[in-house]
Amino acid sequence: MLRTFSLCLAILMPVTATAQSEADITAAIVDDHILPRYAALVVETMALAEVADSSCQPGDPALQAAFHDAFDAWIAVSHITFGPAETDGRYFALSFWPDTRSMTGRSLSTLIADADPIVSTAEAYATVSVAARGLYALEFLLFDPEVSTAGEDAYRCALVQAITADIAATAAQIEADWTGTFAALMRGAGSNDRFQSPDEALRVLFGSLTTGLEFTADLRLGRPLGTFDAPRAARAEARRSGRSLRHVALSLQSLADLADRLATGDPGLRQALADRFDIALDAAARLDDPIFAGVDDPQGRLRVEALQQRVQEVRDLVSSELGPKLGVAAGFNSLDGD
Repeated sequence: MLRTFSLCLAILMPVTATAQSEADITAAIVDDHILPRYAALVVETMALAEVADSSCQPGDPALQAAFHDAFDAWIAVSHITFGPAETDGRYFALSFWPDTRSMTGRSLSTLIADADPIVSTAEAYATVSVAARGLYALEFLLFDPEVSTAGEDAYRCALVQAITADIAATAAQIEADWTGTFAALMRGAGSNDRFQSPDEALRVLFGSLTTGLEFTADLRLGRPLGTFDAPRAARAEARRSGRSLRHVALSLQSLADLADRLATGDPGLRQALADRFDIALDAAARLDDPIFAGVDDPQGRLRVEALQQRVQEVRDLVSSELGPKLGVAAGFNSLDGD
């Protein structure tokens, strides 16, 4: 199924040289990479909330399909963690993972056991812990065998509806801030206090690329890999809904687009990046292990490690070639200590 994600990026990404300034590159990324993805997220999360209003049972095919569509849209833009996504902890309200202390399941179980009336409105629900909000919490309610059957059906239904409404509201708030003010700040870098020069805005976008690659290599793949003596398949992202490998592929697709746009004006580098991303995507498509269960087996582990290596090779090229071209360096690894 994931073979559909193996794109021939060399074909999809034209490599004609264009002379563009830093401001032009930033504006194009904002208008053609970031804003469309947030717009898609709003559409899909609103659709999810609407489906949940009429169908809130975990096994409902329409609800599960809407969940997957909304999650796909989030992963496609989840590397854009700065700006409006940072405000009021919105990023974590949508995406509380990794959950290193297993807080999501416990938080939801407590709400269900207490039949907490905080589910009465999305506004009220927005005040609960981020561990009980967002797409990963919804995954528990739809796919976890214990949480999805705990307590009374009516309360779990109200909880699903509260979470989906909260997800849609959070996505809409992020998009509204992007379209209302933040996009203009990035386009006008050098003429405002938020981005005091065009290269500062470009550095932020480059950071989104490098951190996105780090997140995929070190967490999406690194966490279930664990160590050779202690693999941790149960730590795979979104494993309950069978999405672990899918997240790797979707993230690489979006990051490939961002990398290509950052390399505008250098056809050789664009081609090299496209080739390297395509190799990683092909490795993902060939890995018939949707939740990385194979890490418990030596041969299966080698295949997941090979995919991780392909992602690391993309990251190395970005650091060694794209960073210097832009006059920036990857710098501090924001995932250190996670």
